Parts: sequence; C-alpha cells; structure tokens
Amino acid sequence: MAALGGSDLLALWETGSPRHGLDRALLLGALARPDLPAGCLADLPLGALNEALLRMRSTMFGERIPAWVGCERCGERLELALDADILLGAACDSDTRPELELAGFRFRAPSTRDLAAVAAERDTTVAALRLLGLCCMARPADPAAALEPLLDEAAIGLAALDPTAEFTLDLACEVCAHRWSAPFDIGALLWEEVAARARALLDEVHLLAHAYGWSEAEILALSERRRAAYLDRVCA
Repeated sequence: MAALGGSDLLALWETGSPRHGLDRALLLGALARPDLPAGCLADLPLGALNEALLRMRSTMFGERIPAWVGCERCGERLELALDADILLGAACDSDTRPELELAGFRFRAPSTRDLAAVAAERDTTVAALRLLGLCCMARPADPAAALEPLLDEAAIGLAALDPTAEFTLDLACEVCAHRWSAPFDIGALLWEEVAARARALLDEVHLLAHAYGWSEAEILALSERRRAAYLDRVCA
C-alpha cells in the first residue's frame, strides 16, 4: 500500500468514525489491498482480510504491536508486545475459497459479509448456527440432516481451514496468576491507532493554524519534518 498523507489519513478517519467496526475493517482493507475491487473485500475469507490488515499495520506503525488487556479476574492492566511476523506465521493463500466437507455438508470459510449478517444476534449459539448456515455450500441428500449437531466439529474444521480468521492470545496475569484466552482483533486495533494519529494531526493543525493563520490544506501540505519544526517553535 502507498503511504497515507495527512489529508488522506484525516479523510479515512472522518469516513470511518461513524461506522461499525466491520465496516471500518473493510475501509482499511480497501487501502491494504488496492489490487482488489473494493466490492469483493466483504466476501474474502476472514483470514485474507486479517493478513492484509496486519501487513498494513506493519507498514504504518512497525512490526512490533504494543497492546494491553485487563485481567478478567483482578483487573490488573497487562502490557503485551505482539509481533506481526509471528501472527502471520499461520498465513496461507487465503484469497482462495478453502472448503470443508463434513457429514455430507460442504462449507466455505466465513467472510466479513457473513459476520455482518449475524452481528445483531445476541445468542452466541444461534449466531454460530446462522453463520454455519451462511457458509454451507452443499447439503447431503438426507432431508433430516441438521447443522446443529455439527457446530463444534465445524468450528474446529473451519478454524483449521482459515487459521488467521481469528487470533487468540493465551494470557497469564502476573499478579493473580489467572490464565485465560482472549481474542485479538487486528481491525479494531489498527483503527484505534489510525484514529489516534488523526487526532494528533488535528492538534498539530489547530496549533499551527492558530499561530500562523494557515489553512488546514496549507499545513497538511508541509512535510512531516517541516511541520514538526514549526511546532517546535510554537511550543518553545
């Protein structure tokens, strides 16, 4: 992906701020995968989008990913240092549509469009069953065949089919020794970092506009080094 200039970054932040997290991930994905038509991103396997967002994040902010999580037992804040290369270690050619055959059913890997279709469902079992139904491409001839008994086995099979569709972190609290697993959402993390950079850039524009009377476009047209030099003088 090409580097985002200041104007592009603010436009991205402005467009994505009111959107749902899934829509933000697709918005970022369109920048991460300019080789693909934007309309097809929602139908990619989830792993393909996650891999693209991880690589985009490495380009923008570096391969090391600082993060934190609160212990679910004692609330202690735990700092983490993740590595994009390690997370991408399980990546495969997931632009393709891998398939899983199970008890006469045939399933494809879930996509963002599938997640969006079940996002409002509060019952996790109902949501999982609906998701599996959306991913079902073929059914056995037996009309009595049902998806519900296959939920657990299908979840394992689909996870192996698309290993970067979901990242799970194994965590241990240094204070209370509690151990648990937590999901890692690269789309949400990347958006938070983009939004933080956009807000910082708005602060810079505000300071320089107030000090020199320049327009936003004039300030954003400055190189980062020159803008920083003016900020040093304003804040001195």
